[in-house]
Amino acid sequence: MKPAVRPGNPLFSSGPCPKRPGWTVEALAGAYFGRSHRAREPLARIRELLDLSRSLLGLPDDWRLGIVPGSDTGAIEMVMWSLLGPRGVDFLSWDNFGALWAFDGQSALHPLDARVIEAPYGALPDLRRVDPARDTVFVWNGTTSGVRVPDADWIAADREGLTFCDATSAVFAYPMDWTKLDATSYSWQKVMGGEAGFGMLILGPRAVERLESETPPWPVPRVFRLTAADGRLNEGIFRGETINTVSMMAVEDAIDALRWIDSIGGQAGMIARSRANFGVIESWVAAREWVDFLARAPETRSHTSVCLSIVDPWFSALDEEAQWGVIRRMTALLEAEDAAYDIKTHRAAPPGLRIWCGGTVQRDDLEALTPWLDWAWDEVRGHGGG
Repeated sequence: MKPAVRPGNPLFSSGPCPKRPGWTVEALAGAYFGRSHRAREPLARIRELLDLSRSLLGLPDDWRLGIVPGSDTGAIEMVMWSLLGPRGVDFLSWDNFGALWAFDGQSALHPLDARVIEAPYGALPDLRRVDPARDTVFVWNGTTSGVRVPDADWIAADREGLTFCDATSAVFAYPMDWTKLDATSYSWQKVMGGEAGFGMLILGPRAVERLESETPPWPVPRVFRLTAADGRLNEGIFRGETINTVSMMAVEDAIDALRWIDSIGGQAGMIARSRANFGVIESWVAAREWVDFLARAPETRSHTSVCLSIVDPWFSALDEEAQWGVIRRMTALLEAEDAAYDIKTHRAAPPGLRIWCGGTVQRDDLEALTPWLDWAWDEVRGHGGG
């Protein structure tokens, strides 16, 4: 039967992700609309965002944090173009975005000694193959595969190369050992539930030393440039003096998200909420025969972008086009009932469902969602997929 209770907030998109509970446009009332981002008061607001972020993330004093253009993509490409070259690079690929960074490294950055260590959707590559003498580019949480690294223990403390971490759906969702991460990127529109378009870049001292001592063998576009004319780090980027114009509305929204995170216990509170949310889906999957996690190993299952596979034999016997048809019909039913929006897996992933369980999602909304997932499956399966 059709469930009687709908989620209070049926938004479970994996990007842009749901706003914090209770968010309204009134949260933007203090934004400096129509003001220059370089003026004294707006710049102070940008610096407040940086200070709040630094404090909540627990960054060491000598790690730099700045706002850059182009969301997480811009941030990770910026450090790849600015820092890669002096050493060989191991690109780790197990989801769409890791594959994109590997492709860009191999196709656009020349000359570069690039090696790709990959695994299919649902698995991690063999992390023992990573060479600590080489640079390493990886995603912490594979947003399109629901597969994450379990921790940073596989990264050598005495490594010679640098680590480049795309952490866009991991920051504020897992404990992160900053001493193992030399250059890290994320965006407001993921775990924070902020607005899209702007990236955050974290540089450790080893990355800064590389920037100031090595020159990339390729031209670096201005929008990716992290050094000044004298070859030294452009410190202004990390004092709120952004490379290009930043949206003061988006800044205000990000500050609102950070203040809410602070009010619920900071990073630890967000991690606990995400774990509890994942637990709802984990318990539901354990009691079902038609669905399972795409991530095979429990310790690698994402607590934010939770990717699910349909394992019913009838579905498995269909070709991929027909499987996508089933997924489209299920999600259309859920959207028509205002039960769930935007939960198809990424277009590059195997056909399935993807449910955002980050800290801005309420646990009782996920508890209300699961009966609707059963209902949608029964509706589609009962009609033979038609």
